[in-house]
Order: sequence, then C-alpha cells, then structure tokens
Amino acid sequence: MTVEKTDTLIVGAGQAGIAMSEHLTEMGIPHIVLERNRIAERWRSQRWDSLVANGPAWHDRFPGLEFDDVSPDTFPPKERMARYFEDYATMIEAPIRTNVEVKRVQRCPGRPGFIATTSEGEIEAQRVVAATGPFQVPSFPRIVPEDAAITQLHSSDYKNPGQLDEGAVLVVGGGASGSQIAEELQRAGRKVFLSIGEHYRPPRSYRQRDYVWWLGVLGKWDEIKTQAKKKHVAFAVSGYDGGKTIDFRRLGNMGVTVLGMTKSYENGVLHIADDLVSNLDEGDRAYRDVLREADAYVERNGIDLPPEPEAWERQPDPECVAAPILELDLARENVRTIIWATGFKFDFSWLDVDAFHEDGTPFHKRGISSETGIYFLGLPELTNRASSFIYGCWYDAKYIATHIGVQRNYVAYEKQ
Repeated sequence: MTVEKTDTLIVGAGQAGIAMSEHLTEMGIPHIVLERNRIAERWRSQRWDSLVANGPAWHDRFPGLEFDDVSPDTFPPKERMARYFEDYATMIEAPIRTNVEVKRVQRCPGRPGFIATTSEGEIEAQRVVAATGPFQVPSFPRIVPEDAAITQLHSSDYKNPGQLDEGAVLVVGGGASGSQIAEELQRAGRKVFLSIGEHYRPPRSYRQRDYVWWLGVLGKWDEIKTQAKKKHVAFAVSGYDGGKTIDFRRLGNMGVTVLGMTKSYENGVLHIADDLVSNLDEGDRAYRDVLREADAYVERNGIDLPPEPEAWERQPDPECVAAPILELDLARENVRTIIWATGFKFDFSWLDVDAFHEDGTPFHKRGISSETGIYFLGLPELTNRASSFIYGCWYDAKYIATHIGVQRNYVAYEKQ
C-alpha cells in the first residue's frame, strides 16, 4: 500500500493549527493539517450557547484578517469566532482535511521521520506539530460520588439553563467559565452557589482601555518587567455581558452564594475550605496592582486617558462573605446539579514518542520538543501567558515554523 508523504504534519485545525499552516505556507514548506472534527470544533460544540471571546475583536484575531461585521471593541460570540477561523483557513488556502482522526504517531524505524496512523490511512512526515490546544480532556475532581443522586457535568457540556434539572445549582470554579455560568443561571432565576479558590482578578477595562491593552503596554503578556502571576490559578476575566470586570462581591450582592474552595463530600454534605475571604483579598490586591501600574504608566508617558475613580470602589461584603459557609447540605439546599468549571488536562496518548515528562506533560522549550521533529503549539505558557490566546499562538507558530525551516536546511546540507 502506498503511504502518503509530506514534510510536516499538523494535528488539529483550531487556532494553533491554522496559524502554523499560514507560516509554513509562507515559507514554502509542504504540510498537511488533519482535524478529527470540523475547523475550530471546540468553539462550536464544547462551549455554552452564550459564550463570547475573552478579548475584544481588535485583539483576539490573527494579524492578517480583521472582523468585517463586528466592531473592534465587541467580544465576538462563539459561532462568529468559529467562522473567523474558517474564513482564515480559506483565505490562506490551508491544506486542511476534516473528519480525519490521528490515532497514533511513532518514529519511522531505521529512517528519519514519523508514521501517523489515521482513520484514513497512513501518512509519513519528517516533522509533526501537535496543535491540539490546551482544552483536550475535561478535568474535575471526583469529590462527589456518582451515586449521590446529583447530576454532575463539566462546563464543556453545559449549554444553557434550560438543559438542567429543576433546583439549585452549584458551580465549582472561579475563572471566566465558572463566573459566567453562575451569573447566567442566577439571571435565569436559579438559586446558585459558586465555589471559588485562588484566582487572578484584573479589571476588564480601565481608563478607556481594555485589559488586553494594559497587558501589552505594561509588559504583562511577557512577564518580564513584573512579578509573574501564580501558576494554576483561575484567570477571572471575561467578555460576558459586553465585558464587565468579574467581581465576586457583586455576584454575591445580586444573589449568588459565593463559597470557598470545595474540599470534600460526606453523607450528602460538602465541606468548604475557610479560604473565601483570603482568596477575595488576594484577588483584590491583584486588581489594585493593575490600577496602580496603569496610573503610573499614564503619568509617566503623559497619555491623555481620563481618571476612573469609581474603579477603586469596593462593593460591600454580601452575607456569604461576611459569614462564609463551611458546609453545604446539598439536599437541604435542593442542589440538583453540580457544574465543574475546573479546566482541562492534556491527552497526548496518540503521540507515541519520547517527548514527555513522567506526569505526561510535554517536555519542550518554546514548543520545540525533546524528541527531534516533534513540536507543541497552543499550550498555556508555551512561551508566555499569551501562548494559549489567539494572538499569542500566532507568534509562537511563527517561531516554530522558523525552527522547522532551519532544521530543513541542516538536513539538506551537502558538503561541496
């Protein structure tokens, strides 16, 4: 049987795979992009109905294409984001094959390159880019047993309030997903409990500039001039409802019962850590730090951006913060559903190469793997905190494409 051959195989046709394809095309490097579903599938089927982009349209895009029907400061809805990537793939004529699953990649025996076993046959490539992104397998702690008569689902399976059973809802997770879902459910008339842990809570905007702008001018995307944020801490900022700062006290005052981190379950009762106040205080500190740095930047550079004193105002503590709840009796509170907005974990089980730490995480430097010829793209902190964002992924892809070009030159070298 004839085996198809190419220089570089890209696995995944989301933002990472499309960005990678663009740079390889510009360099004239033959490649194929395989996607097991549709282009930008996770924007379509693994997000709730009301989801919007986390950044404004002027920023959350690739350099080569603007949104033609969305104002620059709008947060595009998820279907528009999926169409953006479809349009971009068409514009660059990316060689994408959809509905093709990569089942296994392993090194070729006795010769350079890799063999990819797919649902449509085998492909041999000199290089493979894993562009499957950071949102691979839903992850949540198995705290509440499956036989507890409580419906449990991950945020990736949540669509809208109407899909849930009647009764109260517990949302676990203080990042963008958890806070958005909790507010949507409360507005729909549900009784909502929101369990949060440590989080980084910046302002959505300040002094007429969005936070992504402040990230850029203050050097926070690169985390060179400032203290790096804590790892594995929820990033509490979103574009929900036109782009409002996430404020857990505001949620509490509007009726959401905010709790500390969910610790354990016993006989129908959830035990909650006594960390709510300290986590809110730490989130406030991070928020005020951004305001102070922004004010200093405006003064230092003589920029005409009007002051925003109301941004410094703190909402009063709701009852759930003044007297934190440490035990939640699910039956007594009629909690019928738990939504785990607790993130994702990697799944590179298809990549049978020596490129991973013992815990299964990729072993790489700026996406260049310890296994020569294997690359990773679109992962959190690949280069900096922008790496899993749309704009940051594009620049990471350019770096990896350049490295691929250099390696091709080495292989092509012949001594004169």
